[in-house]
Amino acid sequence: MTSSSVNGNPELRKDAVWNRWVIFSPARAKRPSDFKSKSPTTTNPDQQCPFCIGHEHECAPEIFRVPPDDPNWTIRVIQNLYPALSRDLPEPHHSPSGSVLHGFGFHDVVIETPVHPVQLSDLSPPQISQVLLAYTNRIQQIASNHHSIQYVQVFKNHGASAGASMSHSHSQMMALPIIPPNVSSRIGSMKDYFDQTGECFICEIQTEDLLIDSSTNFFSLVPFAATFPFEMWIVPRYHSAHFHELDNEKAVELGGLLKLMLRKMSSQLNNPPFNYMIHTSPLHGNGSELAYSHWFIQIVPQLIGIAGFEIGTGCHINPVFPEDAAKVLREVKVPESEEST
Repeated sequence: MTSSSVNGNPELRKDAVWNRWVIFSPARAKRPSDFKSKSPTTTNPDQQCPFCIGHEHECAPEIFRVPPDDPNWTIRVIQNLYPALSRDLPEPHHSPSGSVLHGFGFHDVVIETPVHPVQLSDLSPPQISQVLLAYTNRIQQIASNHHSIQYVQVFKNHGASAGASMSHSHSQMMALPIIPPNVSSRIGSMKDYFDQTGECFICEIQTEDLLIDSSTNFFSLVPFAATFPFEMWIVPRYHSAHFHELDNEKAVELGGLLKLMLRKMSSQLNNPPFNYMIHTSPLHGNGSELAYSHWFIQIVPQLIGIAGFEIGTGCHINPVFPEDAAKVLREVKVPESEEST
């Protein structure tokens, strides 16, 4: 644990993945173990929820379901009723060269369970693995049929203050004809590290004081320069550039660790609203990117807002040192039945 973490002095850390600085200022907060969400997520049913089984006709068109063609489905992937991008616009057949591009793309919703009160963390690891594999299957569909799509962002907003307009458990996927700036920055930073060291930065992550938990092929940690308090990453131990190459066996293992992290977060932080994002590689990047690009899942509980300083500078202020957050999360005990059910 760093001396600043012990004595309460502020510290600046360089985030080598996104090439930005984070200010750690523990004097702005209470003790890490006392951190709780002020607005815990509620799971009151939406009236006439269109995501519930039996209301399929109220949704936008379905893309596929699991199991296929089964009225007793467990997962549905559908079009977003209010998409940010349109699949009906002409598909661009070349890389964007100007400052304006038609808004072609895909915006899908993954309904993770047919039952309204059930949340993702309530599912078993094999059930969560089916959600993860639904992501990979959809990414593979898009990559095979639409070469103009450069990047697919998988994300989950849980709770109204985290951006969820529906309380029924779901996640989203946006397929873009561009590579977003944060992705370009992340890939560029990883390339710089690889050019200097010959190693993948994510493969080299030191986890001694930052580790939360681990399994055979994955581990979870609080990143060294965490942008947000109690931010967590789940990282493959094996080198892999593309999330959509995840296989069935590893998906079950990943589902177990994801479930455990969501349970620990909920228990320690009073069931906070949260977001998770799967950070992967561009679909059609050059072959050299495979050597230094490494996918991971980022989980961010919504405990503090951002204000003028963060917006103006791009630097975030985090009131909890990562080593302290990792220690608190390591020590959270989740009942064994909750881990495995």
